[in-house]
Amino acid sequence: MAEAKSLRELAIAIYTVNRHAKTAPDNRLLYQLKKVAIAKLLETGGAEKVGLHFVENPRHSKQHSTVLVRCGEFLFHTLPEKEDFAQLPHLGEQDMEFRNPQERMSLKAARDLLTNFTGILQENTPKPPVKKTQQTKTRRVSNTEVFRSSYLDGKH
Repeated sequence: MAEAKSLRELAIAIYTVNRHAKTAPDNRLLYQLKKVAIAKLLETGGAEKVGLHFVENPRHSKQHSTVLVRCGEFLFHTLPEKEDFAQLPHLGEQDMEFRNPQERMSLKAARDLLTNFTGILQENTPKPPVKKTQQTKTRRVSNTEVFRSSYLDGKH
């Protein structure tokens, strides 16, 4: 029973990390954490590969597939390995009607749980530099005398 609860918590953590990765400015570490966590769950038997799906919006108009992985009642997509194409059935298009259960977990709690589970340390990524607002330079006029134009005075 405790294993099922911890498996569900891991699935919720992967779901949370995946959801945040889709909108994060720099999502590489989040996707890496998801990938390693799913790989470890597949090794330990906590998750299983179901089949292959076509990618909904392929890049550069090149159709490719992803692996559908079931972890409890959650489904995730990962990149396929070469042997997946020979071993797994191709399920065709994704079922757009299916949605994972709506669960809530803070991103910090999800990252901590997955980091402890996988054993990988998340690097503290340097935050992107804050753009400084440009200050308009005020021009100093060293000569304060009034400039007179002969053209404006009518003297040609």
